Amino acid sequence: MNVFMHVGVPTTKEQPNEIYSEDLKVYITDPEKHPLKFEYLRFEENTPLPEIMQNNSHIAFKVDSIEEMAKGAKILVEPFCVDENTQIAFILKENVVFELMEKKA
Repeated sequence: MNVFMHVGVPTTKEQPNEIYSEDLKVYITDPEKHPLKFEYLRFEENTPLPEIMQNNSHIAFKVDSIEEMAKGAKILVEPFCVDENTQIAFILKENVVFELMEKKA
């Protein structure tokens, strides 16, 4: 079952309560604290994340299987662990950037 999680919105303006991801070179806000579930992303110049992600919003879903949902899509960022129980990936499907989040048992 796919569950909507948030909308990722690129910005160039500093946001309140940003968290910095050193590996990804991006400042991120917590979408759970936004009434519309927006996650703002402010990228540094040397971010390893693809330009399409820096210039376009993304839609995040919790999915049962990243592998299944990514079939037929262009992989923008290969799956990686964000904590011991969750991995995420970014894909381009039907010209839309998606973040797929999968919980591990």
